[in-house]
Amino acid sequence: MTSCNNVMRLIRRWTIVAAMVASTGIAAAQDLDWDRLADGLDVAAWTPGEGCQKVPALYLLRIDPEHFRFEVHHYRAEGLEAPLTLDDWHYRTKAPILFNAGLFLDDFSYLGLLYKDGKSLGGKRHVQWQGLFVAEPLAPNVKKARVLDLRTDSFDDDKPAYHEAAQSLMLLDRQGTPRVRRSGKSAQQTIVGEDREGHILVIMSKGVTPLWELAVCLRDHVRGLTHAMAMDGGDSSDLLIGGELAGSRTDAAWQPLVDGKGQSHILLPTVIGVFPRR
Repeated sequence: MTSCNNVMRLIRRWTIVAAMVASTGIAAAQDLDWDRLADGLDVAAWTPGEGCQKVPALYLLRIDPEHFRFEVHHYRAEGLEAPLTLDDWHYRTKAPILFNAGLFLDDFSYLGLLYKDGKSLGGKRHVQWQGLFVAEPLAPNVKKARVLDLRTDSFDDDKPAYHEAAQSLMLLDRQGTPRVRRSGKSAQQTIVGEDREGHILVIMSKGVTPLWELAVCLRDHVRGLTHAMAMDGGDSSDLLIGGELAGSRTDAAWQPLVDGKGQSHILLPTVIGVFPRR
């Protein structure tokens, strides 16, 4: 009888815990409907709906760094007189995937750390922004791309351990805590995150959204996401998939990303290209 009572108490306890988890939205984490573009590369379009107030439809790319490499491109480092739009960057770099890299001033000066081929491109560490996307490590047997949280992860500005790096603000940390203010301000957003499998997630909102609400929505509803940074927002938020990857698909919900034809583009001084590994 004692054993039976213990079992009943355990069942009741787990029932209460399950109800608490469900009430926080964590149990609502979803398996998105991914389309495979190549080995190590998937794309999805997702409309969050209930539980994600003020968050519009999202485009998501899931990239396996074991199959794809990342490169920073900056117009001055490449000898250009002016920045390019994302579709022009695509024509220039031949990168099958491109997205905007970080925040910049009206004179196109980059805000934060920025590295290409292990060399600084002139950006200085922003003391308040704690998100840093890094890729292509110098050492072997290290994750080929990561999202660092500079509050807990180290990065040597003078001797970087990665060839490529771009800094911006932290959106969501590994404890599930949003690292942005509840300001009420809304803009189109580009998010770069990491999941439990080591994939890099690039997420772009199709419309304006507040960062706090977006952080909570991604935490509670995107299965496997561990932490993320807000790479950029506003008109410069941009993401492009080359037509060579999309194939003959013309009915997919993510079709506006293909060659950037379904989007408007502004001049971007810095972008990140994604290339297949040889």
